[in-house]
Amino acid sequence: MGAYGLALAALNGDPLHEAHETLLNTRPTAINLKVGLDAVISTAPDPGAMLDAAIAHDDVEVTADRTIGRHGADLFMHGSRVLTQCNAGRMAAQDWGTATSPIYTGAREGLSPFVWVSETRPRLQGARITAWEMVNEGIDHRLIPDGAGAQLMRQRRVDIVITGADRVAANGDTANKIGTYSHALAARANGVPFYIAAPLTTFDVDTPDGESIPIEERSQDEVVFVEGLNDEGLNDEGRIQRVRVAPKETQAINPAFDITPAALITGFITEVGIVPATPDGIAYALRRLRPI
Repeated sequence: MGAYGLALAALNGDPLHEAHETLLNTRPTAINLKVGLDAVISTAPDPGAMLDAAIAHDDVEVTADRTIGRHGADLFMHGSRVLTQCNAGRMAAQDWGTATSPIYTGAREGLSPFVWVSETRPRLQGARITAWEMVNEGIDHRLIPDGAGAQLMRQRRVDIVITGADRVAANGDTANKIGTYSHALAARANGVPFYIAAPLTTFDVDTPDGESIPIEERSQDEVVFVEGLNDEGLNDEGRIQRVRVAPKETQAINPAFDITPAALITGFITEVGIVPATPDGIAYALRRLRPI
């Protein structure tokens, strides 16, 4: 989406360097945003060429996401119970998304996957977006509190965990929405396979490990307040209200992402297949995509 934003800035005659930096700074943890922006800015200043570059980048990502779905669905049995975190679907990516693409593929192939949708505090992307996508796709699912994943795994009610990623370091350490690391720890403790679904544009060979990935810190207001629809006495649309859930004197911290060590990752579901979470596995996958 950032690629289209930069192309739109060119069409509007906005300063391109400023637009590039503004868009890049909206998601400093996400490396594929930078990949898309750099692809478009490389064709500046011609607005038509920049729009063509954005469309071409989008086409590549859509193809990658569909292929991720094919490889990921191969991991399912009929009725596989999949746990997700945050949203890596239509609203966050393109087309079928990344972590949701195997679910959509499996559903269309008659595998009837069931999805545990982790709510993903504090912004509730799971509750607000992933659950909405599942409803619209007709996929059986249940919304769960973020902390419930470990208990469900202990009860053998989760067959596989699949999340997206904002950046994968050269050693396989992965940044994704806060709470992903906790799911990975619980998966390892309970023998549940834990996969990251991500196109190879998410892999950053210039970042050696997770400690080198910048972690976005967001406003504490997202933690001490919650927003939701108030539909009492209103039509189906409702209206958004914000309420405080902590004392006024309470301060909060709000890291938007965490780092899951490569050692906890069963594998990466990519457009070139299942990639081992090792430096050699990642390097080999990138060579397959971009042969020297």
